[in-house]
Amino acid sequence: MGAFWRRHALWPALLFGAAFLVVWATHLDLWLADTFFYSGTIHDWIGAGTWWAVDLIHTGGAWLVRLIGFVALLTFLLGFKVSRLRRWRLDSAYLTLALILVPSVVGALQIVTNVDCPRDLDRYGGDRPYVSLLGDRPDDLPRAECYPGSHSSSGFALLSVYFLLRDRRPRLARQALAGVILLGMVFSFGQQARGAHFLSHDLASAAIAWFLSLALWQIMLRRRIGANGPEGG
Repeated sequence: MGAFWRRHALWPALLFGAAFLVVWATHLDLWLADTFFYSGTIHDWIGAGTWWAVDLIHTGGAWLVRLIGFVALLTFLLGFKVSRLRRWRLDSAYLTLALILVPSVVGALQIVTNVDCPRDLDRYGGDRPYVSLLGDRPDDLPRAECYPGSHSSSGFALLSVYFLLRDRRPRLARQALAGVILLGMVFSFGQQARGAHFLSHDLASAAIAWFLSLALWQIMLRRRIGANGPEGG
């Protein structure tokens, strides 16, 4: 296994695996929700109905990602007509597909995972019992669609920008990586503050976004730098 695949596949897999293990073993989901996001005083989530969680982070964040996706799609389409944009067709196609594929996969998983949102749990004023991520959820409960985190997945889908840049602008790629991780964390914070997701839900979205972006890079962009792939960082 070359250095590229160790850094971009093996180590991230181990890191995500360790993070999930810590969250599961320490009940970190519940601790974070109890300590920071759910107020026992007002019996509500700190971000419920607020402008910063609903309007800015959720609605505004969604439109930001849509705008980026629209620009990428428009660049791809115009690349067939405008000669100056022709060189960006493959890159814009990659980014467009990543921004569509990641939330789509997360949305499909939400249908089958059957995991409740925190705000639906009786622990936080809802009417459903808490079931751990690996627990056996009672069959008589209504279907739930809250795992992985959908909103954060749209932000983490921009991890694809890192793979887009790393072959030609490695320093800028690292800066983009840091920025996207921060954006995904903000999206996650907003949703957890509204009781829409636990940390583990958004962590799963980040993992899905990273490995789907890597897979798309392998399929679409790897040939730009040779058949053997990169060995650098």
